[in-house]
Amino acid sequence: MKQGIHPQYLETTVSCACGNIIETRATKENIKIEICSNCHPFFTGKHKLLDTEGRVERFLNKYKKK
Repeated sequence: MKQGIHPQYLETTVSCACGNIIETRATKENIKIEICSNCHPFFTGKHKLLDTEGRVERFLNKYKKK
């Protein structure tokens, strides 16, 4: 590898808007994010399917056992 062309790989903190702080290593210092695995709906189980046009309901009604 060539000397002097690679960025510094520093210990840094990643701060989420929910207050979660993660210690890691990266090329940037003090990264701020809006959403993390602690507050993301997919990982917390609070994920909801938004059906604004009624497609899911129409599908269920169409193939409902009679």
